Amino acid sequence: MKMNTLAGGQLEVSALCLGSMTWGSTNTMDEGHQQIDMALDHGINFIDTAEMYPVNPISADTVGDTERVIGQWVKARARRGDVVIATKVSGNNPGWVRDGKGYDGATILQTVDQSLDRLQTDYIDLYQTHWPVRGSYMFRQNWTYDPSSQNRADTEAHMRDVLGAMAEVVAAGKVRHFGLSNESAWGTAQWLRIARDMGAPEVISIQNEYSLLCRLADTDLAELCVNEGVGLLAFSPLATGLLTGKYQDGALPDHSRKTAQPELGGRVTDRVFPAVDAYLAIAEKHGLDPVQMALAFSVSRPFMGSTIFGASSMEQLALILDGKDLELDDEVLADLNAAHRAHPMPY
Repeated sequence: MKMNTLAGGQLEVSALCLGSMTWGSTNTMDEGHQQIDMALDHGINFIDTAEMYPVNPISADTVGDTERVIGQWVKARARRGDVVIATKVSGNNPGWVRDGKGYDGATILQTVDQSLDRLQTDYIDLYQTHWPVRGSYMFRQNWTYDPSSQNRADTEAHMRDVLGAMAEVVAAGKVRHFGLSNESAWGTAQWLRIARDMGAPEVISIQNEYSLLCRLADTDLAELCVNEGVGLLAFSPLATGLLTGKYQDGALPDHSRKTAQPELGGRVTDRVFPAVDAYLAIAEKHGLDPVQMALAFSVSRPFMGSTIFGASSMEQLALILDGKDLELDDEVLADLNAAHRAHPMPY
């Protein structure tokens, strides 16, 4: 398994990261534990979670259950030193967490302790903000994004408050590193600037959507990541299953995510299925599995810290792990880039 470094070499993570958001809903606790064991056996050392998980559906009644699944594994296996655990504090929300309240410095002092308790660990390797309280253009909000209502002074005051809390939990040994999610290039630059001004923990990663179908990070954010040493942690690298091909020609597999979310969070459009056809054709042309090809593409990007995937079954996990060392040659990459030019923003 290829390994990457974050935080200037202080943190080593596998190029593939095991996502956990279905543990406690689609997957049982035992299945979650089996996935962790299998992933570690194949060289993956990185697990990503969040206080609000599991999803599909998200419910106030199940908030924290995925962290509890991981915590039970930590307790049962006594292998805490073998895994890097990342979790997140939720931003403003419809009411799943803290009655919809987002986070500030005081909140983080509480939520870190709550996550530590659920995870049954003394420290969190990477603590991330799940999305900015000022708003985000992620999850298809880019089509109507308007930042003109933001107040820069309020944004900076909020960042200073949060960074003060992060400095406190890092100094206490409760958190090792700080990261972001669903952020912009500008927002990440401000977090870095203010942290340097305060002497607070600097952002080491940003977890944003990235796949063959969603390459918004390729320009401004990629430049920031490379120059500032911030690794992208790509989520939805299979575009919620679209890139597997399982939804082509109107197919709707039983118990699939699309049965619960017909639009797959805005990803289902008239343009997306022709785009998927193009990528499936490339996989067939080169004798590749489309799942393994899509993940290998994400892993290959020069600004990538790790690529987060999820599996709803052990069979899916086995397929992904079988392709964990796949490297795409120049011909495949050229074909993928040609398809991207032909289908630049399918959703």
